[in-house]
Amino acid sequence: MATKEDKIPKSLLTIALVLVLGAIAPMLDGTMVNIALSDFSMAFNASLDNIQWIVTGYILATGIAVPFSGWLIQRFDGKKVYIAAQVVFLMGSITSGLSWNLTSMVVFRVIQGFGAGLIIPLLTTLLMQVSGQEKVGRLMSIVGLPIVLGPIVGPVIGGVLVDYLSWHWIFFVNVPVVFISLYFITTKLPSFPPANQQARLDWFGILILGTISVSLIYGITEAAHRAGFNNTRTISFIIVGALLTIIYAIYAATNKKNVVVPLNLFRHRSFIGSFCGLFLAGIGTNGPMLLLPLFFQNVRNDSIILAALTLIPQGVGMLLARPLIGRMIDRMGAKIVVINSIAVSLAGTIPFIWVDQNTNYWILAAVLLIRGIGVGGVTLPLMSDAYTGLTKMQIPQASIATRIIQNIGGAFGSAVLATIVASQIDHAAPDVAQLTSAYQSGFLTASILIVVMIIPSLFLTNKMASKVTPKQQRN
Repeated sequence: MATKEDKIPKSLLTIALVLVLGAIAPMLDGTMVNIALSDFSMAFNASLDNIQWIVTGYILATGIAVPFSGWLIQRFDGKKVYIAAQVVFLMGSITSGLSWNLTSMVVFRVIQGFGAGLIIPLLTTLLMQVSGQEKVGRLMSIVGLPIVLGPIVGPVIGGVLVDYLSWHWIFFVNVPVVFISLYFITTKLPSFPPANQQARLDWFGILILGTISVSLIYGITEAAHRAGFNNTRTISFIIVGALLTIIYAIYAATNKKNVVVPLNLFRHRSFIGSFCGLFLAGIGTNGPMLLLPLFFQNVRNDSIILAALTLIPQGVGMLLARPLIGRMIDRMGAKIVVINSIAVSLAGTIPFIWVDQNTNYWILAAVLLIRGIGVGGVTLPLMSDAYTGLTKMQIPQASIATRIIQNIGGAFGSAVLATIVASQIDHAAPDVAQLTSAYQSGFLTASILIVVMIIPSLFLTNKMASKVTPKQQRN
């Protein structure tokens, strides 16, 4: 039984829940919009290649916004910055719903994406500022709720809105959610005094990091659209992203003060493990999130809503794992939790190497439940351990770095698995057996990469071992 010291204070729990409420609309939005791409194509009389910019523009805008969040929270009151981010997202949602052609839609989605790109790192940073390291696991399990709810509820809500109303309501549904969030943020959230009102905006660093995100994510997205990494656009943008990464590393090494993401973060073993693990998690655990609904629709001929309902056990598993995982992180450290969660994730992913159009739904539900429990225990401790041993000033810097690598890893994971499936389909007879085999290859790749995640997990914190000094954590 938890002691009084173990319990999270009611005031802290309230702050966490209010912050999470502010992130629900952005997390639902992405999965709802993906459902309506065909409707957008018909409404705007545009090809799916052009319609993809509705998604790509949003993703790129989030990548640009992330580096700004660290400076904003150092320079201004965190509460006011969070409210401003909500307002930007709200205006983007309203105008997206009022779009009259593809160009206007893409422009308004960029505005919406910029707001969303501020909200997620702000959420993590503000929560870390009010919590101690001993309670970070349980609090991060609350923060993870929107990440879990998005893939579960988003496709179902999106499918219902598109089928019974219109695509406009995918955006308009955000309006009441954001207004409710703004009410609670205004009335229940305390002020977060700026850490450094004299902080200068690192324009060069933000420009470079934003461009790195845009270059890599766009290049990777093009690989997914063009069924391979050997097209000119993908190669060019990935090379640009890699060169800019080198330039930023040189810049950060020679300008150690006032850089948006300083290199001294990488002196911490736990940060290195988290950083690399979050990238691999985007491929091994998040990548199959893209394949699963497509598998159910294309191989098993399920409707959009049925495919979304079939995935509910995976979300239930993630929800069930969250409270337990949070406590385990606080008591044992991230290392043990991640390694065990990797094993459970494998147990829930490997069976899809053999699943086909005839597999019983009850078997699928059981496997997805197991997979959800495993996936729920991978990302959460990786995110939590990124802040171990950091100073208050480094917390927003770490939030920016981890959010950027999550965005890039998620895009990379989706592109890699989509490319593997698409390339096999393009070189095979168009029948169900070959289609099934292509998706099975994607799940095999994901399983292999989940195993690779064990390597960075070895750098994470282990509270069960002898007490680790701050000096040991940095070495």
